[in-house]
Formats: sequence, structure tokens, C-alpha cells
Amino acid sequence: MTSTASSTDTRQGPAPHDQRPSWQQRLRRFGYTAGQAGPASDVRDRLVPPYTAPSARLWAALGVPRTLGDRLARWSGWGGPLLVTLMAGVMRFWNLGSPKAVIFDETYYAKDAWAIVHRGFELNWDKNANNLILNSGGHVKLPTEAAYVVHPPVGKYVIGLGELLFGFDPFGWRFMTALLGTLSVLMLCRIGRRLFRSTFLGCVAGTLMALDGLHFVMSRTSLLDGVLMFFVLAAFGCLLIDRDRARERLAAALPADADGRVRPDADTAESTRLGWRPWRWAAGLMLGLAIGTKWNGLYILAAFCVMAVLWDAGSRRVAGARHPYATVLRRDTGITFLATVPVATAVYLVSWIGWIRSSDKGDGGYFRDWAATAGKGGDWTFLPDWLRSLWHYEHEVYEFHVGLSSPHTYQSNPWSWIVDARPVSYFYESPSPGTDGCPANAGGKCAREVLAIGTPVLWWVACAALVYVLWRWFFRRDWRAGAIACGVAAGYLPWFLYQERTIFFFYAVVFVPFLCLAVTMLIGAVIGPPGAGDTRRVAGATATGVLVLLIAWNFIYFWPLYTGTSIPIEQWRSRMWLDTWV
Repeated sequence: MTSTASSTDTRQGPAPHDQRPSWQQRLRRFGYTAGQAGPASDVRDRLVPPYTAPSARLWAALGVPRTLGDRLARWSGWGGPLLVTLMAGVMRFWNLGSPKAVIFDETYYAKDAWAIVHRGFELNWDKNANNLILNSGGHVKLPTEAAYVVHPPVGKYVIGLGELLFGFDPFGWRFMTALLGTLSVLMLCRIGRRLFRSTFLGCVAGTLMALDGLHFVMSRTSLLDGVLMFFVLAAFGCLLIDRDRARERLAAALPADADGRVRPDADTAESTRLGWRPWRWAAGLMLGLAIGTKWNGLYILAAFCVMAVLWDAGSRRVAGARHPYATVLRRDTGITFLATVPVATAVYLVSWIGWIRSSDKGDGGYFRDWAATAGKGGDWTFLPDWLRSLWHYEHEVYEFHVGLSSPHTYQSNPWSWIVDARPVSYFYESPSPGTDGCPANAGGKCAREVLAIGTPVLWWVACAALVYVLWRWFFRRDWRAGAIACGVAAGYLPWFLYQERTIFFFYAVVFVPFLCLAVTMLIGAVIGPPGAGDTRRVAGATATGVLVLLIAWNFIYFWPLYTGTSIPIEQWRSRMWLDTWV
């Protein structure tokens, strides 16, 4: 006999989330939402979400006519980022030639750049060359002996371009890093706008980077890491544009129903070809330039390639593909590989053209004659001599990098980077009262320092923002959070493989743009979604406004340490918040 048990559950069937595996049910308490059914909508809005626009109430509150407000909204897509960039550029180019000195590793890269744009390879300078360059206005004779260097040539060509334009002096060798630092702010504004579909949040991201001390100092110093950061950010931006273009093509290919609404379609999603994708080739070019600046660009190449494949799979899944990864493997992986790895490799080899074209008779680039001397014979003699010599050079450089363990006063472990624990002092002087900007009534010697340190409040907030981004990526399956996490991980995590190596905090400038995007994403969450109530939005906007103003104040407070401005020693000590900063 069968019986029916009474129940207080009056639902006609189980809810969709109750049909999911138990681990997903448990994760729901943390905000897990992947796989939940949502309201039916035009799939075009999921493939290519629209940009947010100011509401009519805002223009009404400001007394701006609706027509003018719409025009301002259209112009703001470029107008806002350009205003932020103008602010960043004024700060970075202001008194750029100060300190009039060769600071920190400028002693290598400024001279290497001058040599490489004139001879095609680096040269071995005398020990007193720095003083000769500064005292003669850069009118010094080039050495003749090739130098052994451990970084590829692209970044030095970039720095050398500024020297060719403005002279072999501090302004000249810092010009291009300042220019790229300024342009990177513009790029981040536009990247943030595209990522968050909000001009406001894009400008917030660019403003945060404009106010970051590490990015600021690296923009005013002729080191390679700022150049590397620019190419990495440019590659990310190219991939982001490529993602939008690919999704637009999928959306355009999908059929519409009788109501004109586009629905997912498996056949279309799995058969549509996305073309040659020029922005992906541009990303390959940028990644090649990144690797040609510093070798850690290789890790970023690998990470970005994986990210691009996942983006393609996600796009085809949204369009309705039943087997998105198989479709990507068949349709997209080939072009992804061709547009990145071979292009990056070719760009890297071309960057060595000055060294390759130099003499192999002993008076060319370092190791250029290796294949014709010590490298004679062996199984690889069928390869061109220049290629065998370059391979030997690269092997020697690799051995140097992995074995570099000489102690340095300002070396740091990557565990400490994210909390701004151990900055790097690029320049320090103790001028007497009345000299070098030290006030005559200072009562003692002043401190004049250029300290490569991130704006502390920004970096400490970024720690919380990274936790939010990881939560958003893991539990909400937010691709934007995953992209930000990928950028941080690619620039940061590889250094944990070399904790015994002599490494420095300023290497972190490569992932500063992604930290700023993480903080911006957190700011967007605090402000609230467009549909939130006025009270919620006002409270969120007020809180985040206070945060941005606090970051701006913190940047201004540390301004003397970023620019080498003389301040009384007591004021300098008051800015040493942590013992590890000294």
C-alpha cells in the first residue's frame, strides 16, 4: 500500500539551485551564483553589455538641459580620461630633471641607452663617467669596449629615444619613462571604462594610478620596469578590445526570433569564425616588446594567453555553444597562438638587430663573436653564427639571473611588497640650511630623498580590494575580477619562485595598474549598482569619495619623498611610518 506524507512545502517542484550539487548549495551562503537561472533577456546584452550613462535626474539636479547632458556624456568617454591624463602628465613632467644626478640604476640604463642608440649594443663606461656626463652636459666620447648586460634592449631603445630628442642629461633620459607613465594613465582610464562599462569608474582607476607613489617615481626615473609596465598594460588593453570585437561578431551572427530578440544558438556559436582579429596581433606585438624589455614578460605572455582562451570559451558559451572549449580549440586556439607566441618571438629577435648587425671580429657586441671563436664545432653549426652566439648570450644571462644573490641594502622579499613594507631609496642627500632647497631657518640639515614607495593608503586598501576581487571571481564567476586577478598574479606570483634571489619592491610597478583596477572594482561595489536606492548610492558615493580624497592627501603628504624635495629632517622622520622604510 502506498501512502502520501503531508508536508508544509507547497512548491510544485524543486527550485533550480536545489538541483545543483551539494558543494554548490553550500557555497551559496558565500554568494555563489554561477549556474542560477536568470530572467530571459536578449543575449546581445550579455555578449556586449551597454555602457552606463548618467541618469536624467542627475542633469535635472545640476540644471543641465537634457540635450547638453547627452552630449557631455558622449564626450566624457574621452574627455574624462584626457583630463585625468593631463593632471598625471603635469605632475610627472614637473621639474623632471631634478635631482640633477644619476640616481640608483640610472647609472646602468641611461648610459646603456645612449650607447645602444649610437652603436647598437651596450658599452663599458669608465667609473667616473657619471660625473663627466653631468658636468659636460652629456658631451662625452663613447667607449669602445662592449659591455656584458643582463636585460634585453627594447627598454634601452625607448630611453635612448628621449636622449636623442632632448640630450644626454637627466631630463633626456627620463623623458620617455615620464611619457609612457603619463600615457599608461590614459590607457588605464579607457581600460577601466571598457572593463566596468562606466566612464566614471574608468576615470577613478586612472586617477588612483596617477596618485600612486611607486608609479609616479618610476615614471620619473629611467629604469626598465616602468617601460615593461606600459607594454604589459597595452597588451591587456588590446586583448580587452579583441574580446569585445569577438563578442560583437558573435552577437551579429546569432539569429533573431519573431519578436526580434536574439537567443543563444548552438550551431551559430560553434560555427562562426571570428576572423584574423587584429587586436590580438597587436597584443602579441606588445607582449614581444614587454619580453624584449625584461624577461619576466614571459610569465605575462603565458598568463594572458590562458586568459584569452578562457575569454573565447566564455563568449561561445554565452552565444549557446554546447561544447565551448572544443569549439575554441577548433576555431580560435590557432589564431591565438599565431598572434602571440610567434609574433612575440619575432619581435624579441628583431629587438636585437643592433647587436646582430655588429661585427663578429671581436669589436662588436658582447659575445657576438662567440660562435666564431669559443663556440666552433658541435651539432648546431648549421644555424647562423649570430643565432648561436645570441643563444649562448641568453644562456649566460639566465645563469646570472637565477644565481643573483648578492645582498643589497634595499632588497626585499615579495611577501612584503603588497603591504608596502620595504621601499627603495633611489637618491638621498643631507643639504645644509640655505642650500639645495633646504630652508635657511631649518635649524639643522635637511633630508632630500627620492623614495620608490607606493602611496601607503592606496596599497593597504588594495589588500582588501584583492580579497574582494578573488571572492567576486570565485563565487560570482565575474570575468572582470578574473582578469584583474590574472594581471596581478602574472606580475607578482612568479617572483615567489626566486625568493633567494636579490629582488626589489619596484618590480611591483608592473601590476600596479591591476591593483588600481581592483580598488576601483571595490569602490564600484561600495557605491552600489545603478538600481540601488538613493540613500544607498549617496552613502556609498560619500564613503568612496572620502577614500579617494584620503589617498590624494596621502600622495601629497609624501610628495617631497617622491620628488627629492628638501625638507627638515624632523619632517622626513615623521614620514617614516614603518621602521623598514628607513
